[in-house]
Order: sequence, then structure tokens, then C-alpha cells
Amino acid sequence: MMFRPAARIATLPKPATIAMAAKARELRAAGANVISLALGQPDFASPMVAVEAAYAAGRAGDTGYPPIPGQKALVEAIRAKLLRDNGVEAAANQVMVANGGKQVIFNAFMATIDDGDEVVVPAPYWVSYPLIAQMFGGRSVEVPCREEDGFRPDPRAIEAAITPKTRWLVLNFPNNPSGAILERSDLEALAEVLRAAPHVMIMCDEIYEHLTFDGRRHVSLLSVAPDLADRVLIVNGMAKAYAMTGWRVGFGCGPAPLIAAMIAVQGNATSGICTLAQAGAVAALNAGNDGIAEMRDTYEQRRNNVVAALKKIPGLSCAMPQGAFYAYPGISSLIGKVSAEGRVLSDDVAFAEALLEEAHVATVPGAAFGLGPHLRLSFAASDEDLAEACRRIEVFIRAIR
Repeated sequence: MMFRPAARIATLPKPATIAMAAKARELRAAGANVISLALGQPDFASPMVAVEAAYAAGRAGDTGYPPIPGQKALVEAIRAKLLRDNGVEAAANQVMVANGGKQVIFNAFMATIDDGDEVVVPAPYWVSYPLIAQMFGGRSVEVPCREEDGFRPDPRAIEAAITPKTRWLVLNFPNNPSGAILERSDLEALAEVLRAAPHVMIMCDEIYEHLTFDGRRHVSLLSVAPDLADRVLIVNGMAKAYAMTGWRVGFGCGPAPLIAAMIAVQGNATSGICTLAQAGAVAALNAGNDGIAEMRDTYEQRRNNVVAALKKIPGLSCAMPQGAFYAYPGISSLIGKVSAEGRVLSDDVAFAEALLEEAHVATVPGAAFGLGPHLRLSFAASDEDLAEACRRIEVFIRAIR
């Protein structure tokens, strides 16, 4: 029998972040000394309070099937976190727990998108938003953000992108891959646009909310425009600020009818989330944010070092990231040239592949995020690896002809 994939899968590309990390692993297996800056993986240990709580839950026999929306203790911890950190008051039926933030997005899009619906996404964007929308017959409408504007979206451009078919606007700030954040004035201007488009739901992916630099603080749209509460879905989770990527605990907060529909999706997919991971998440959330400060300070220093190094390299531009843990340098002046080993750098995909093959530094091309020619570099790596990666990038670029 010839295998035939469903049409919605047949044309679905592999996320570029995963593809580049896989290529880096292949080169390493072949003996190359590869430095991978391709994945958004914190290089900190998970909080010990979470590890101990998960162990205690297992010892206590908390290993049965969990409720699909999430265990009560975790739902309550999420509600307390939303009020404490975001000024958002949510009822229990407005919160659900999922297998990471990605499943929250998947559940929301599956519950709401029909064929032909549009999802407006400021670019650059995390690779999964358009791919998940495509799986359900949706179409992403990309709104380019300019480097000279700090990669913040222009409200007028968002307004122009909204049509009667628009189902969602996705706001991911602090942004992956650019590190941009939205100030209160940005959110107020976007809220005015959205008030004139009552058919549009708003997904606020706040997974990097605690990783902001230079004394800045993340501001939630709902704290600025509470009148939009019946249309806003907050996506968050334990992966980034709590360094709990492998625990696979994400959560969503939104209007009760949407959350109910998302729970119905999850009930027919994965059901509830690992009980031990939920116990760890409760402990981490209830411990507050004190442990995050050290991580944030470390990332800020690494950001300063990486951006300073990149700006010294001829042919690169680099806006200063204000949050998350990525740099997003521009390489437009290098496109069309030839690498030292004769590879034509026709676009940022070719550039990233040549950089990996010749300099053994893994990055992700900006094309994957809807805005090139750029590269995304994660600075969630050791100081030594970051310094060596920047050195290799400079040697690679100086050899371009």
C-alpha cells in the first residue's frame, strides 16, 4: 500500500528551528565541533522546588488520570499568577492547562478556524503560528515590522490587514525571534484598532513575559484594555522563564466559551497533563518570581555581549532586543555574495546553511519567521559558546567575497 498523508499535512513544512537543530546534531555526530544557537532552550536547571514537588507527588501516589482542564491546585496557582503578574482576574472556567504553550495555540485554532479564515500575524513571528493555522484550513496574513521601528507592529498596518475573514490577531511580545516588546502606548493604539473589528479574536502569547531587559516590564493587553476580555486568549507556560521546557506545561486564559471549546479539543487528543509535571508547576508558580531575576540578569548581560560583538562585524545590522533571549541581526548587504568555500549566499536560508557547514554555527534563517534576510541567534547558551560563535561568524563574514 502506498502511504497517502492527509492534504493538510502533505504540504506542511518542518519547523525551521527544529530542522536546523537536526542538521547541527548530524554534523556533531560526524565529528564537527558545532555550536548550536538554533533552539530556544534555556540553559538553566529547572527550579529545585518544582523537582521536589514532582517527586513528592509521585511518592504520594498522584499518578492517576488528571482532569482535562488541569488539576485544581494548578488552575488556582495560574489564577493567582495572572492576578499577581498581569493584573488579570480570571474565573476557574477561564483557565486550562495543556502540553506546553504550543498545544494551547493548537487547541485554540482547532476550536475556531474554518477553511478560509485568516490569522493576522506581525512578522517576524514564531514559526508555529502560520503552520498550525494552515493545518485547519486557515491562512496567515503577515504584517511586516521594520527593524528601524524595533520590530514593533504599526497599528495602521494591522488595521489594513484585517478583513471580514480575519479570525485572529496574534501578538507575541516579548517577541520570538526579534526580542521586541510592546509599550503601553503600543497596546492602547492596537486596542483602538481592535475595538473597530469586533469579529477578531486576539491571541496574546506571553511566554517570555518575565524576560525583559533594561528595567522594562511586560504589559498585558488585558490590563490596558479590559473591555476586550471576551476576545482575548492569553497563552503562557512554564518553559522559558521557569526553565521547564521538558515538563510540557502550558496554560491558556480566555473567555469561558472559548476555553470550553479548547478543552473539548484536548479531551479528544491528549486528555489531561502529566500529574507530576502539574505538581512541579504549582510549586514553581507559588514560589513567586524571585528565582527568575538571576536568569533575566544573565540573559541581559549575554545580550549586551552578543549584540556588541555582532555590531562590530561588517555587513551586519542588529536592533537591540528588549526581551526574550534572541538576537535577530540583518544580513541584507551580504546576500548575493559568495562564501569562502564557494557557496552562493542567495538568501538567508543559503547563508544559514553555509554558516553551519563552513563555520559550524547553527542559527535559523529569518525566512522561517516571515521576515528576512535575517538570522535568529539564541543567547541562551554559555558565555564561552556565545563568544566563540560570534568569533566564527565574524571570520565567516570577513571571508565572503
